[in-house]
Amino acid sequence: MEILALQNLYKIYKEAHIETVALRDASLTVQPGEFIAITGRSGAGKSTLLNLVGGLSTPSAGKVVIAGTDITRLDEGQRAAFRRENIGIMYQTDNLIPFLTAFENVMLPMQLAGHKDPQSRAKQLLKEVGLSERMNHKPGMLSGGERQRVAIAVALANEPKLLLADELTGELDSATANHVIDLLGQLNKIHNLTLVVVTHNNNVAKRAQRQVRIADGQLFESEATFV
Repeated sequence: MEILALQNLYKIYKEAHIETVALRDASLTVQPGEFIAITGRSGAGKSTLLNLVGGLSTPSAGKVVIAGTDITRLDEGQRAAFRRENIGIMYQTDNLIPFLTAFENVMLPMQLAGHKDPQSRAKQLLKEVGLSERMNHKPGMLSGGERQRVAIAVALANEPKLLLADELTGELDSATANHVIDLLGQLNKIHNLTLVVVTHNNNVAKRAQRQVRIADGQLFESEATFV
């Protein structure tokens, strides 16, 4: 069974008498373990799509089905609980809590979810992203690339079925961006992690197994570019 199925999605924003169609009859399926890049020009609807997949907003019409659950049928509280247990989300800005250490940031979502041993898993995740020696540093003491690696560990804390990244490398230099994408590629292969990355960076998109382009609110499959 596919891990993600978008079925005839529409997202329409209304302001006074003006309607803007951000997504139009968008459909897509993603299999477990796939690494997909969503590309398109600024304002094409990439972040809108990711917010719908992450349950952060609801479509005007259509369905978002994740691991067999139609999250468009859930209320806000149910979507938040589902997201906490099944989806990891990363953004262009790392969204780390500045007064907590890297270790504490990674433990926090597990503590909120009632994880039995958050300390051990936090240490293991920080080791996987190459930050064992920096775990007691607060975000302000870390480089941009290190902060994004902590953000990846945070997103993986509750063992999500689906990992979403919205312009994850947008504020990083090209060398650091490549290191971050290398890491995601490794995690994708090691853990069979399903990864959907929204990006305007063609070099990042080429690292994915599939590319899907958004134009005029619609989705178009590009040729596979296996690496």
